[in-house]
Amino acid sequence: MTTTVENPDTTTPTTEAGTEADVRTIGHGPYRLSPEQLEEFGRELDEIRQRVVADLGQADADYIRGIVKAQRAFEGAGRALFYLPPAWPLAVGALSVSKILDNMEIGHNVMHGQYDWMGDPGLNSRMYEWDTVCPSEQWKYSHNYIHHTYTNILGKDRDIGYGILRMDEDQAWKPYYLGNPVYAFLLMTFFQWGVLLHDLEVENIVAGKRSWKDTKHLHRGMIRKVRSQTLKDYLLFPALTGPLFPLTLAGNATANLIRNIWTFNIIFCGHFPAGVESFSIDETEEETQGGWYYRQLLGSANITGSKLFHVLTGNLSHQIEHHLFPDIPARRYPEIAPEVQALCEKYGLDYNTGSLRQQLGSVAAKIFRLALPPRESRQKLASVTPLRFLNRSAATTDRTADAGAGSVAV
Repeated sequence: MTTTVENPDTTTPTTEAGTEADVRTIGHGPYRLSPEQLEEFGRELDEIRQRVVADLGQADADYIRGIVKAQRAFEGAGRALFYLPPAWPLAVGALSVSKILDNMEIGHNVMHGQYDWMGDPGLNSRMYEWDTVCPSEQWKYSHNYIHHTYTNILGKDRDIGYGILRMDEDQAWKPYYLGNPVYAFLLMTFFQWGVLLHDLEVENIVAGKRSWKDTKHLHRGMIRKVRSQTLKDYLLFPALTGPLFPLTLAGNATANLIRNIWTFNIIFCGHFPAGVESFSIDETEEETQGGWYYRQLLGSANITGSKLFHVLTGNLSHQIEHHLFPDIPARRYPEIAPEVQALCEKYGLDYNTGSLRQQLGSVAAKIFRLALPPRESRQKLASVTPLRFLNRSAATTDRTADAGAGSVAV
């Protein structure tokens, strides 16, 4: 963090750990901490982490093994119910829950290394392979390394828009982004395929910044995983039900679609609601551990809900705690969330949380709003082109976005 605030906003709360005379800022928010405050903030978060890590044990192992057992039971029930055509909706429901658990609470968290300490090969991040078309090794690079290291740094974190969408005001607008809502819908529908293609950086290939040859090391793994997943869901299991092949194939496709929609929405609610910050590369140079925590906090958002809801999100409904402590078992996030929130209150920092409806509405408003050019560009366009409708549409969208932002509980 290198940008010093020359004219500090006097309305910004002064925290007990520093003075207004020595403050720095990061991102676009009004939150400021002195270097000393920042390091103290990081030290207090380190203490939370150390306490949880020291307490890991049998209860955590029993929990994840229980989730694996439940996931397998749902999958078994779903596969069996496909032999009873009237039970098709139940079969799809059971298989969808199985796929969601495999993707979120098991796959995502195990591949973060949250259960490596157990010494169980079946729950080890280096060996686990999940039930989606993206090879785990490639996901661990694009997600665990790129996204979690460079969270919300524009130009470094490719999860900002996934190379397809405009999800930040600082992404330069171009006419292509008029299709933002359509691209978002397609990405949601085919999300596992979007994750598969993420590492290829197709947008950079199209722009001539990366050649197809540069991606050669990815091809074999992608082909192998796509082949195995396709054969399993669309040939082997449908074939096992004989004359019910079409119904089973449709059921598998529907379960994959439900998992895609659920995963997309939970992930987008974790980073793109109103109030979530993005950062420039310059702002994050010489970043300390305290600064890294600070960026993870401002770049993430939580979703409120029941215990069952949190389990089905893989506890990514506690996205803030996940980004602060990505390798701590996710089941611990609800227990430490009040401590993190209290720490935010102590330092005068935003803790972005809201219901699923609130966060989804806010994300949708952003997707539509950022499809349009910035207000200044719209005014120029309207003065010289027939595109005056952009200003009228944007004014409506801006009001919607403002309303959505105001409804987010912080």
